[in-house]
Amino acid sequence: MRHLIASLPFGLGACASVNAAERAIDKEVFIDASVDQVWEAWTTKTGITSFFAPDAEIDPRVGGAFHVFINPYADPGLKGADTMQYLALQPKTMLSFDWNAPPSLPNVRNQHTVVILRFAPDGSKTRLTLHHLGSGSADGADGKEWDDAYRYVYRAWGAVLANLQKRFASDGQPDVLDRMAERMKESVPAK
Repeated sequence: MRHLIASLPFGLGACASVNAAERAIDKEVFIDASVDQVWEAWTTKTGITSFFAPDAEIDPRVGGAFHVFINPYADPGLKGADTMQYLALQPKTMLSFDWNAPPSLPNVRNQHTVVILRFAPDGSKTRLTLHHLGSGSADGADGKEWDDAYRYVYRAWGAVLANLQKRFASDGQPDVLDRMAERMKESVPAK
């Protein structure tokens, strides 16, 4: 009996860690470009606007701006990732930044999550892995919005990474950014 009781906390601890597993998004792509080129795509305005969004403010240092304006014509605070910042940078190896939900999900928009990118050479290509964590769960407050945000961001990261691959495969800006900028411009009410 003493042996059973002594092993109980270990067993309970193992169950608790399984139940506390973090909901995360993990994606991996291979880019037909050097690590230097892919790093520059994530750490310069020219890079971000070549595959991610029509406009951006980028300051690649800890605490520096990682503002990605999905809709540059929207009011401040509703442009996309208006107030994001770099959290850590290990040059040409890893960078992280905070992220938020889209403006259509106001209850969770201000509760930022974390994105970690890792860069590794793979022959003549770069292996880029994305790990996005910190999403709330369906069980807590604003659970439906957290689920909606998770689904939205899961799809969005797939599109962003596909655009990055296309940007280097075609050595130019994906057409989707031009179409996105035009659509956003047309949606702005006349003042």
